[in-house]
Amino acid sequence: MQTAISGFILSFSLILAIGAQNAFVLRQGLRREHVFLVCFVSGLSDAILIIIGVSSFEAVTRALPWVAPAFLYAGAAFLLWYGLQNFRAALRGGAALQASQIKASSLKKTMLTCLAMTWLNPHAYLDTVVLVGSISTKYDNQIAFAAGATLGSFSFFFMLGYGARLLAPLFAKPVAWRILDLVVALTMWAIAVMLLLE
Repeated sequence: MQTAISGFILSFSLILAIGAQNAFVLRQGLRREHVFLVCFVSGLSDAILIIIGVSSFEAVTRALPWVAPAFLYAGAAFLLWYGLQNFRAALRGGAALQASQIKASSLKKTMLTCLAMTWLNPHAYLDTVVLVGSISTKYDNQIAFAAGATLGSFSFFFMLGYGARLLAPLFAKPVAWRILDLVVALTMWAIAVMLLLE
């Protein structure tokens, strides 16, 4: 149990800071659009990466040295593009008076974006495969550690997705949506630049 709790705390704390994936889940929660599936797919994607990290951290990077740079550049390109979309939305403004009035995105488009937020995001790999994977080697019961880390990830995304509804009154104002779009855009660009500089 203690090992599982350690995994839970580590996973929860790693994804606590705002990032591409978190910003997307928050936005979907505010829009009340495909919230359960977005939270579930985000948690499941993290769970898969955590299991890969705990079970084969060293083997994967040794066998496929091209994986890291490939995801680095693909992820940076995606974050720059997604940031541009949010920046354009911030400039347009006025379209988001109420969450219920926003034109819903298709389930397919939402799920593809949700998957891209994890699988094209190098930070997701650093947090799950590299950090969780490397720290798990310090524990004898790695299965318990992975289970705790997975539960931490699922818990965070569902809390973020459904907890966003508490902010709904604030986001009834168009300016709040414009600010959120601008913050998300700047966050995406900052992460992309940091990745490229590193």
